Amino acid sequence: MTDREDNGRDQTPPGFELPTAGRKPPAIDVPEKDDSGPEADRPRLDAEDTRPGEAVVKEISPTSPVPSMPDTPEPASQDSDLDRSGEEGGEPEPRPARKRPAPAGTLIWVLLALLGFTLVVQLRSNDADSGLSTMRQEDLVQILSDLEARDSRLNTDIEGLERTRQQLTSGVEGRQAALEEAGKRSQELGLLAGTIAGRGPGLDIALDKVKASDVLNTVQELRGSGGEVMQISGSNGTSVRIVASTYFVDAAGGGIIADGDRLAGPFRLLVIGSPETMRTALQIPGGVVASVKSDGGSVTMDSQAMVEVTAVRKATALQYARPVS
Repeated sequence: MTDREDNGRDQTPPGFELPTAGRKPPAIDVPEKDDSGPEADRPRLDAEDTRPGEAVVKEISPTSPVPSMPDTPEPASQDSDLDRSGEEGGEPEPRPARKRPAPAGTLIWVLLALLGFTLVVQLRSNDADSGLSTMRQEDLVQILSDLEARDSRLNTDIEGLERTRQQLTSGVEGRQAALEEAGKRSQELGLLAGTIAGRGPGLDIALDKVKASDVLNTVQELRGSGGEVMQISGSNGTSVRIVASTYFVDAAGGGIIADGDRLAGPFRLLVIGSPETMRTALQIPGGVVASVKSDGGSVTMDSQAMVEVTAVRKATALQYARPVS
C-alpha cells in the first residue's frame, strides 16, 4: 500500500465504511401503513405507478375535514363605534361641520345675477327700438317733419284760443267777438259733422283692389296726420261724407258698404289738410301704402292746392244728449 492510500484511509471518519463494488446499500426500515381503515379501499398511486411529467392527484374524501380560512375581522362601522363609545360611557366623536359659503363668493353670485338681469333688459329695449333703427335716414326725416308739423299746429291752436279768451273777457268788444266766435264755431262744427261742404288744400287719393279694412286704416292715418274733412266715392258714382261715426264693411260680390251705401271699386278719397304731412304719414314703412301693396292693391296720391268736398249729411237731431248749462 502506498503512502497516498495510507493518507486517504487515515482521513475516513471512524464508523463509516465506503461502499464497495457489488455491495447493496443497507435497507431503511419504513413503518408500514395500516390498511385496515376506510382509506384502505381507495385506489392509490404508488411511486412506481407514476410516470415522469404526471402530477400526483390526491383524492379528498367527502368526510375529510375541509380546511377553514382564518376569520378576518370586519371593519367596524362608524355607528357601531359611536354605539360602543356610548355604551362604554365615552363621548361620540364630533362630525365635521359643513362649510359655509364665503361672503366673497356670495357677493360674486349676486353681482353675476345683477349683470344677467341688466343684459336681459338691454336686449329687450334693443328689440323694442329695432323698428326705428332699421329705417332709412329719409324715413326718419319724414317722421320728424310730421311730428314738428303737429307740434306747430297745436301751438297755433293754443295761441288762437288764448286770443279768443282775451276778447271774450273785454266788455262790449267781447260781446261782438263772442258772436263772431259762435258763428265760426258753428261752421267748424258743421264741417266736422258733415252738414256743410268744405274746400281747402289736400290730397286726391286713388285706392284700387282694397278691402274695407284698408280703407279704414287709410282714414285713421289721415285723421292722425291732420286730415279735417273727407269724402269717399265709388266707381258707381256714389259718394259718402266721412265723419266720426262712419263705418266700412266688405260687400258681398266686391266693393264696400260705407254708412249703408254700396260703393264699387276703385275708390277715390278726397281729404282736406296739409298735403305734405298726410303724404308722409301714408308712406311710412309698414304703413298704409306698404300694407296695401303687400296685399296686391295700389295707392296713388296727388297733392292739390284746392280740394272740394261736396258730399254732405243731414243733421241728426239728438234725442238724449243735452248741453250742460
